[in-house]
Amino acid sequence: MRILFVHQNFPAQFGHIAHHLAKSRGWTCDFVTQPTTAALDGVRTIPYTISGGARETTHYFSRTFENAVWHAHAVYQACQAVPDLAPDLIVGHSGFGSTLYLPELFPGVPVLNYFEHFYHPHGSDLDFRPDFPPEPRDFLRASTRNAMILLDLNNCRLGYSPTHYQRSLFPAEYQPRIEVIFDGIETNVFHRRENVPRRVGNREIPPGTRIVTYVSRGFESMRGFDIFMRAARLIAREHPDVLFVVVGSDRVCYGGDEKHIRHRTFREHVMAQDDYDPSKFLFTGLVPTDALVDILSLSDLHIYLSVPFVLSWSLMNALACGCVVLASDTEPVREVIREGETGLLADFFDHEAFARRAIEVLREPRAFRSLGDQGAAMIREHYALSAILPKLVGLFQRAVSGP
Repeated sequence: MRILFVHQNFPAQFGHIAHHLAKSRGWTCDFVTQPTTAALDGVRTIPYTISGGARETTHYFSRTFENAVWHAHAVYQACQAVPDLAPDLIVGHSGFGSTLYLPELFPGVPVLNYFEHFYHPHGSDLDFRPDFPPEPRDFLRASTRNAMILLDLNNCRLGYSPTHYQRSLFPAEYQPRIEVIFDGIETNVFHRRENVPRRVGNREIPPGTRIVTYVSRGFESMRGFDIFMRAARLIAREHPDVLFVVVGSDRVCYGGDEKHIRHRTFREHVMAQDDYDPSKFLFTGLVPTDALVDILSLSDLHIYLSVPFVLSWSLMNALACGCVVLASDTEPVREVIREGETGLLADFFDHEAFARRAIEVLREPRAFRSLGDQGAAMIREHYALSAILPKLVGLFQRAVSGP
């Protein structure tokens, strides 16, 4: 089979899948993306470059759609310039709109879209945090942001979402065409390593020091960074021999935190709210995968928070590495963290509850070790790429052969 993958940012959700399909099944996998230096064996990348986008004069409500159209057209032009491109199936990430015009270039070729999120003005991520209220116009914009996604829903033959919660956000009339299949965790990479040196970067961690990890692409309210920091302050007060290893970048990836702060970054805003002991925190920045696995393998407790939104890969990677996870009691977190079985849960807004539960674990980590083992076993059984790949292959084949 010949598959054309489409995503703005290679390798994203599709790179590891394309690589394994090319290597294990001999399928031809092309990947249309913005210019990149990254590469995967067996996967040809086809770069595209946009030549325009939304401006200040573009209506605030339609800027997302305007940008998506520019990307979709650039994808079309890039594919048009490759004469040997003849896919049997087009697989793209909806929301970026990149697959919209490809049926005109490849008539009769089915489109399969990955549906990650459908925006709602109320009862979802937008208004979950009353302490960071959206502007009134953001509630109006929420519906308009679905414009390209709705076109993708109409344009595709089938689709899939990574969690049941994320699928439930889409209109009921489209849900029968959307299957639930997670992205797939490479458990040959993400697994707990034994005898990892107690060192992060250049910092040696003395024996007996408890290690609490937190991982997020950006430090922001959507991923509860401020709640984590408040809990960490209480944890350090009760358990002085602790080090918080915080992996991520000093930026906001989702939401509008910048509108509510006066500091340069959300992390600076949070740190200015209370008196923190800097010796208790190690902010690593973004780290290579190998270093991340070492950090997670050293973790005595991993803390994860998220508003009802897209489930983070960081949570699944931490589980795969056998971390004992303490997470926010929100959807879709409850799909993978079952209280007392695969981890622990606390109310998102209750930093004191997070601290209490964390202190309980840190007093005797071995007593909670079974939660990490069971979490890792769950990932291997249900979410590992080896378990996911047959489901995706079946979905791809149905998309090609089905009506």
